[in-house]
Amino acid sequence: MTTIDVPTEAYLGVTHPKRIKPHLSIALSNRSYLPRVDDLQSDWVAHVAAPAFALYRRRKGGARIDSFCSIGTGSGLDVLAAIELLGAQRVGLTDLHEDVVATAAGNVASNHLPSRPVTIEYGHGDLLAPLGNYNSRYALIYENLPNVPLPDGAGIANGRKSSTHVPPRVERLPELVKRQMLDLHYLALVQAKSFLLPGGAVLSTLGARVPLEVLLSLAKLAGYSPSLLTYTWKVQAVPDEVIPDHAQKQKEGFGPFHFYLAETLEKAFASVDPAKSRTDATEIERSLQAVRLDASAANEALQRGARIGHTVAVLQSELR
Repeated sequence: MTTIDVPTEAYLGVTHPKRIKPHLSIALSNRSYLPRVDDLQSDWVAHVAAPAFALYRRRKGGARIDSFCSIGTGSGLDVLAAIELLGAQRVGLTDLHEDVVATAAGNVASNHLPSRPVTIEYGHGDLLAPLGNYNSRYALIYENLPNVPLPDGAGIANGRKSSTHVPPRVERLPELVKRQMLDLHYLALVQAKSFLLPGGAVLSTLGARVPLEVLLSLAKLAGYSPSLLTYTWKVQAVPDEVIPDHAQKQKEGFGPFHFYLAETLEKAFASVDPAKSRTDATEIERSLQAVRLDASAANEALQRGARIGHTVAVLQSELR
C-alpha cells in the first residue's frame, strides 16, 4: 500500500474547494490505477473527467447532481471529483477487486470535508452488479473502462492491469462492439438502465481510437439517445502497455485504432473551446485524418521515442 498527495486545486482546476480537502491523501492498493499527478495531460480524471463533470453541471443549469456512481473507480479520485464539482451527496463506486474498492471507499470517506457528509455505497465485482444490494439509482453514472482483453485472464490477480480486462464475456455483443473492443462500455450501458434515475445520464469517457460515429452507434445499440458532451485529447497513459496491446489486436483483425503524435493534437486543439468542442468534433476528426497513425505505426513511433496521444470523446447517453 502506498499513499500519494494530490493538490486539489491543481488537480481539479478549482480554487478554494468547498466539499473536499485542499490536499488529498490518496492510498493506493497494489492493483489500483496509478493517478498521473506528475503529468496531468495523461491523467483521466484531471484532464478528462473533471472538466466533463464541470461542463455537465453547467449544461444542467448549475443545479447540484445529488447522486453519482463510478464504474471501475480505481483510486476513488473520480468520485471525489464528483463530490466537489457536481455536488454529489450520495456516491456509488465499484471495481473488480475487493482491496481496490475498499481502499477507494476509504479515500472518499477520509478526503471529503466533515461538514459536507456523503453517503458511500460500494462493492467489488462485475461493473454495476456489486451495487444491486443497495437498490439505489443514480442521477449520473460515469465509466472509464479498459478496452483490451487479456488473452486468458492471466495476471489479473496480481499487479496493475488498468488497461486490460478479463475475458470471456458470456453476453451476446453486437459485431461492431466486438470488432472495436468496446465490450465493457456496451455492457456498462446495458446494466446502467437498471441504476439510472429518471432523466439521468451515463457519461462514458472513451479514448477515441475509433471513429466518433462508432462511439455514437455504441450507445444507440445499447438502447440510448447519445450525444457528445465534449471532444478533447490526452497523452496516452502507460504507452508501453496500451499501444503494443492495440497493435497486436489490430494484427488479429480488430480496429483499426487511431493514435497521433502528441504535438499534433496539442496544436489541433489549441484554439478549441472545450464547451463548444462537441459541435466541432466531426470537423476536427476529419481534419486529423491525414496525420493519424494506426496502432502499428504508433507503436513504431513510440519505439523511436515519440510522445503519443489520442483523441477523447465524453459520450453522454440518456434513455430513450
